[in-house]
Amino acid sequence: MKTKRNVVLASGLLVGALVAGTAWAHGNVVPEAVETKGLTPVKDTGAALDDNGWATANPYRTSPEHDRAVEIGASAYNQNCAACHGLEAKSGGIAPDLRMLDAGDAGDEWFVERVRNGAVRDGRVYMPKMADYVSQEALWAVRTYLDSVHIEE
Repeated sequence: MKTKRNVVLASGLLVGALVAGTAWAHGNVVPEAVETKGLTPVKDTGAALDDNGWATANPYRTSPEHDRAVEIGASAYNQNCAACHGLEAKSGGIAPDLRMLDAGDAGDEWFVERVRNGAVRDGRVYMPKMADYVSQEALWAVRTYLDSVHIEE
């Protein structure tokens, strides 16, 4: 009986440590810069830009560079986003499942708001301001990748 209780206690401690580690790690990711060779700089794509120089819609969605953007975006996603949002954008429940982000222009406004401003609740950073670390070109490449794995809810 004592051995069974010890196994249950040890299992509970392990699960608790894993959950605590996951919660602690969420938002404590330092984003890494992404190589965007092969993509036209956003300012040179002809895309409409807002007052801050951000494209108002994904400039690579219908461009000849689309496939290259998906390739760069998949790599950038795995490097900077997968730890919280899951491999292949399949969330394990820690962060939103980005495969369900509105496809096309409809999801671009939310995407830009989130990558530029991050997510903070009750003073806790749940997602860093990715645009402080990763170029606009790389972030639009991530968006292009997310469109390529989009699923309907």
